[in-house]
Parts: sequence; C-alpha cells; structure tokens
Amino acid sequence: MNKKYIADFTLLFVAFVWGTTFVVVQNAISFLQPHTFNAVRFFMAALLLSVWLVVFRRDEIKAINKKLLLSGMAIGFWLFIGYACQTIGLVYTTSSKAGFITGLSVVLVPLLSFFILKIKPGIYAIIGVSIATVGLYLLTMCGTAILNIGDLLVFFCAIGFAMQIIYTGKYSSQYPSLSLTIIQISFVAILSSVCAFLFEDWQKAIQPEILFQREVVIALMVTSFLATAFAFLVQTYFQKYTSATHTALIFATEPVFAALTAFLFAGERMSVGGIIGSIFILLGMIFAEFPSKRKKAAENTIQEKAV
Repeated sequence: MNKKYIADFTLLFVAFVWGTTFVVVQNAISFLQPHTFNAVRFFMAALLLSVWLVVFRRDEIKAINKKLLLSGMAIGFWLFIGYACQTIGLVYTTSSKAGFITGLSVVLVPLLSFFILKIKPGIYAIIGVSIATVGLYLLTMCGTAILNIGDLLVFFCAIGFAMQIIYTGKYSSQYPSLSLTIIQISFVAILSSVCAFLFEDWQKAIQPEILFQREVVIALMVTSFLATAFAFLVQTYFQKYTSATHTALIFATEPVFAALTAFLFAGERMSVGGIIGSIFILLGMIFAEFPSKRKKAAENTIQEKAV
C-alpha cells in the first residue's frame, strides 16, 4: 500500500483516539482531580518514550543540550496550558462542546502566527476564523444566558494547543523529534505535579482504591499510551509522507469523533443551534487550512523530497 495512504489512515486513527479521550477523561476526573490525572498521564507517557529512546534511539541522547532543553520546555509550557485548561474545563462543560472548541486551535494557528511570527494569514485563514467565530458563538451561547466557565477554559486550551503547534513548528526542524517530544511531555508532567501538589488532593493518586478504579485505569491507558506516547510518535514519523495542510485537515475530524463518542457513550445531546455552531467550527477549520496555489505547490515539493 502507498505510504501516503498508510499515513492518512494512521493519522486519522490518531484523530479518532484524541476525539474519544474527552469522554474517558471526563469519567476519570470524577475520581482523580485534573492536575493529578495529567501528572500521572504524562509521567507514564514520558517513561514509555524514554524507554524507546534508550533502547532504539540511544544516539539521540548525545544530542541533548541546554538549547534543546529550553526549546522543549517552551513547547511543553503551552502543551501544559492546553491540557490543564481542557481537563479542568471538562468538569464544567460537555465532551462534545469541548471537542469542537478545542478544534479551534487549527483556526487560531494562522491568526497567532501573524502576531508572533509576523506571518500574514491568507484569505482562506481569515474566512476560516470568521466562520469559526460565528460557530463558537452558536455552540456556546445557544440556550444559555452567559458563557459557561468550562467553555471559556476549553477556549484557553485551544489557544495553548495553537501556541504549542506554532513553537513545535519553530523548533522541530532544529532538534531530534523524539528527544524534543520527551522533554516537552516530561515538562508537562512536572508542571502538572506542581499544580496538583499546590491546589489538589494529590495523595489520591497513590490510593489504590482510586487509582485502580475502572474509569481511571481505562482513561490512563488510553491517554498515556495511545493519545500521548503513540500519537506523538506516529505524527512525527508519518507526517513526512503527507503535507502539513493535509494533516491539519485530517485532525479537523477530532471534534466530530468527540461528538459521536459523547452521543453514543455519554448520552449527550446538542441543541439545534449547537449542532449548527459545530458545523460552522468544522467548516472554519477546513477553510483556515485550505492552501493557496503557491503554498500548495511548495508543500507538494517538500512532500516529494521527503518520500
């Protein structure tokens, strides 16, 4: 089978895994508090990837230096903001709404790139942002008088993920991917642990009757190994066989999977306005990543060289 098709299918599976985690995490944080859950999750993922590094990519260890550490920590900081706000937000909002609001990170990337990297957004990015903004209003405000605090937290989560994507793009070409990933994931684990120690009852994480609850075990297995360690490795390896825009469009299916799993396993229902808003957000994500002819030609050239 063509490597491009294998890459597309595998990245689609990653989007599916990410989409399904909203429900399982929401179930788990009723037993284990958000920062504590994230601390355990990311420590497990970092440990798994570290074993992979030592066993299969030992030569990358020699390349670790101060600049690599600082770069990984910068990416990890925004990843921490993303997951912290998302996990806490799930305490107050639904999985389906959280999925679509998180998906706004795809739309926010070109907008934030303009302010941070001075990269002017194209017409499609501007259209995408406009459509997604209307969708966000419909999704979060229909049937309610004020914005839900969980919706607001998940929106900050989308900003965190967008910043993480921007800084990953900035540093990923400069350093080995696996080492950079381990550092950022480890930094998320450290920051989550500090917050758990300061603001939560972190001792629940070492209580067997809580840690081995069925919902907690399932959530940790899915998020640590599949949604974090596996997903990051897969994205790093397979993205060289497809364009960045194509990858972003595949990942735009994540909120759809989130809404479907929330409907099937959590019994969540959206209002008509919420459904229309979700569709607008999805369309906005697609428009935001739709390339100009010049950009498409450049990405195709890079893809052909990679293959």
